[in-house]
Amino acid sequence: MSEELRRPVLDNHLHLDPDHGRGLEAVEEFARVGGTHLLVVNKPSWHLGVAAGEDGREGFEAVFERTLEIVEAASDLLPGRAWAILGVHPGLVSRLVEDGHSGAEAETIMKTGIDTAAGYVADGRALGLKSGRPHYEVPEGVWEASNAVMRRAFERAADLECAVQLHTEASEDLTEVAAWAEEAGLPAHRVVKHYASGRLEGVTPSVMCERDWLLEAADRGEPFLMETDFIDDPDRPGAVLGPKTVPRRVAWLLEEGHEAAVETAHVETPKRVYGIDTVGTLESP
Repeated sequence: MSEELRRPVLDNHLHLDPDHGRGLEAVEEFARVGGTHLLVVNKPSWHLGVAAGEDGREGFEAVFERTLEIVEAASDLLPGRAWAILGVHPGLVSRLVEDGHSGAEAETIMKTGIDTAAGYVADGRALGLKSGRPHYEVPEGVWEASNAVMRRAFERAADLECAVQLHTEASEDLTEVAAWAEEAGLPAHRVVKHYASGRLEGVTPSVMCERDWLLEAADRGEPFLMETDFIDDPDRPGAVLGPKTVPRRVAWLLEEGHEAAVETAHVETPKRVYGIDTVGTLESP
């Protein structure tokens, strides 16, 4: 790409809270330091004051609609654009069980959330789905229910030909999960592990912007994405990484001579995984 043209810089996974967090101020900060595109993942329903129970579809819709509103507003502030990733945080299973639901009941409620999110992908308002399983120890029945919800997400994504972002336990090997996706008809490269380190087998890693992890991903030469997992929570201002991190890490990678890795993470892999064109959606400076 010509140096005269603005370079696509995509944060693959962050959250925006329009009511309690920094919201669009965080988007402006991202853009000021060179950020161009965002994949905005809906916050867990309970962070937005919504409890998903037996009337889960309405609860999920409230969260998704609020997310879509801020995604549209974010696009207006970016030289590129923002897209929404909608779905169910796997931690919801624990909250439902703590509230007295059985594992099977929690599974049903969460599958309702996945199906509801799939409707937004089908009508073009969202780009992909979010699912996963707890990153902490849970009873076997809860683990099985979580895996069943994740497999439902793969089935719906296969039908829609979209990607699925996963929140899972820390791992460098998700080949079993990749096999489940393939069994459902979803190519494994369209499964993205959010909060990944620099090495991952089975699915596409969305690498947290720790320098060592980024260097490892760059040196491997495999497809990868970059993210901050910015949570936009005023009660946890230092949690995870801030919205300026991806653009700053891109600049650092370029200084270190990793031009090809930057092209991989911000142009080639987004197109391969999501079918998005981060160059064609970018305004000239």
